[in-house]
Amino acid sequence: MLPYLFVLLAIAVRFFPFLGLNLPHAWHFTPLAASLLFFGARGSRRQMWVPLVLLAGTDVVLTRFAWHYPFTWDTLVTWAWYAAILWLGTNLREKSGFWRVVVAAAASSVSFFIISNLAVWAAWPQMYPRTLTGLMACYEAAVPFFRGTAVSDLLFSLAMFSVPALQQALAGRLRGAGDHTAAV
Repeated sequence: MLPYLFVLLAIAVRFFPFLGLNLPHAWHFTPLAASLLFFGARGSRRQMWVPLVLLAGTDVVLTRFAWHYPFTWDTLVTWAWYAAILWLGTNLREKSGFWRVVVAAAASSVSFFIISNLAVWAAWPQMYPRTLTGLMACYEAAVPFFRGTAVSDLLFSLAMFSVPALQQALAGRLRGAGDHTAAV
């Protein structure tokens, strides 16, 4: 249940600016990659398609109706990235220690930065010339967004992967407190 809730949280956060909610969504500070990593690690393998379909549908709605952009092939690159991050999360299924989650979050941030900006450069020649200088300008313009992405991927990943451990610790304390009370 928790993997689905985190994906729904990621989707909801993407709509905050359009709902008039002034919550911290600026500069790519979202739980999107963290929710995909967590779903890959803790979600049903047979239902890995669920977050892909939900996020792709969200992309279509936001692209066409909120941002009023044309739908282009670079969105398909983003969807492939979603699938890759879900797969990366499956590597955290058996062992999801602190450093493994940190490395996965960093890999998510760096891969999104490299892949998405390469796709923007290739798909939108009116924004950046198709030269090495144009590609470097595209990456340079994206650096402020990368900061928010990296910080949010790390913080949200650590928080999401901590929730099950906190649930277990709390449940253990409650059981222990219940046993102690019964003994008195």
